[in-house]
Amino acid sequence: MAEQTRRLVLGGATAGVVGRCRDFTRRALADWQWSQEAHAVEDVLLLVSEVVTNACLHAGGPRELVLRHSPERLRVEVSDGSTELPRRRGPGDRALPGGHGLIVLERLTRSWGSVPSPDGVTGKTVWLEVPAKGPLGPG
Repeated sequence: MAEQTRRLVLGGATAGVVGRCRDFTRRALADWQWSQEAHAVEDVLLLVSEVVTNACLHAGGPRELVLRHSPERLRVEVSDGSTELPRRRGPGDRALPGGHGLIVLERLTRSWGSVPSPDGVTGKTVWLEVPAKGPLGPG
């Protein structure tokens, strides 16, 4: 089976975007019969929520959500207009709410990272990958 791709253009929206991305992802996973285990699907939806929320909070909103499914993996990509790379909060950031999204990514994914937007476009894409059988879960 070749890689299958689904793309949701968001254009930097923030209102209701997390729910839209979760619904879009849930439909794609169901169409792909991605996992028979409900917790694996819920884990992917949590991961999507985290990266989309980060784009809303720190990058003015996501431009696009891309899902790539192959027999080996599921890859989630969220593009935004900020060049600031994701980072874990340090001790000086304690006054800010939240701050656990990257820890969730580290625990539930095989790998994650970010790359600059191609073709000189300002921004980046944050990506994550989980094995085709579902997120890794606590180690």
